[in-house]
Amino acid sequence: MNHLFLHCRPGFEKECAAEITDLANDAGFFGYSKTRDNAAFVEFITHEPDGALQLIQQLPFRQMIFTRQWFAGPGRVTDLPVTDRLTPLLAVVESFPPAGALIVETPDTNDGKELGALGKKFAVPFTKALQTRKKLINRSAWQLHLVFLSGTEACVGVSPVANSSQWVMGIPRLRMPSSAPSRATLKLEEAWHHFVPAQEWDDRLALSMKAVDLGAAPGGWTWQLVKRGMFVDAIDNGPMDKALMDSGQVNHILADGFVYEPKKPVDWLVCDIVDKPARVAGMISRWVTKGWCREVVFNLKLPMKQRYAEVKKCEERLMAEMESAGIRATINFKQLYHDREEVTGHLRVLSPSRFGQ
Repeated sequence: MNHLFLHCRPGFEKECAAEITDLANDAGFFGYSKTRDNAAFVEFITHEPDGALQLIQQLPFRQMIFTRQWFAGPGRVTDLPVTDRLTPLLAVVESFPPAGALIVETPDTNDGKELGALGKKFAVPFTKALQTRKKLINRSAWQLHLVFLSGTEACVGVSPVANSSQWVMGIPRLRMPSSAPSRATLKLEEAWHHFVPAQEWDDRLALSMKAVDLGAAPGGWTWQLVKRGMFVDAIDNGPMDKALMDSGQVNHILADGFVYEPKKPVDWLVCDIVDKPARVAGMISRWVTKGWCREVVFNLKLPMKQRYAEVKKCEERLMAEMESAGIRATINFKQLYHDREEVTGHLRVLSPSRFGQ
């Protein structure tokens, strides 16, 4: 298997390709990417026969910024007969390790979604045939992916369950809360799902924690904090949602998020301010190095060009400033499904003795 298929947000194919090329080269695997504007996926072909299969096991999926989901396979299966797509696809899968589940996907585009009905219909006979050949078993470290690119072309491959997205195509199915004041609330909820393991929510997103929301109005992110039972200082010169203020858990402070300084350290800082990435990164660094917070979720609004380079520049700056301050911290970025022209960052301080100093 020398072919990686990577789902991404439409319009960010170049960023996804640049990232996987850099990571593969750093790991000693060389190859090239194939992209098409707004296709919502990237194909990376390695020079080594099993390079993709090795890469998908070695590269930490959670550290990838622009890839939503991925799998390794032999490449596109073309010229599928409309009357018998099953036989050629089964022939390809014959060399794969047994998988615990079949995941049928489409590119996240309008054209891709139109192929969804074909995928669902095909999944039934494909599953039965795979089970008969013992290519689908009850327990496996692998999962099998199938993506139709047209009625006569598909990609099929495998991904490690422990090193891939938990969601089909990397898209979480989150319901918009009727009482939340804006759809931006889903960004923070998805960020927690991605950056905070489910078994740690009760400890790291605990009742009665203190939080600050910079650029809070009208309160989409504050709503998530309040829902978790936290007490929030909402920093914004704009108006906050009345229902949130009636909760008794929100203190609205009319101030500029870039100049506000907390009187006491807090557990969480969240920030969705629209500004230059470098300025936001500098503000986040100041909060952490001064010991004003334990964990941070923040968004970087990306420029039109050099978007991958801009994220890496901010990441390197934050890492360097944490190291200079003697702070151990984890720093990760992800372009979430509910993001648009932005990526979400997460920083967690691992040196609690510095907290509040």
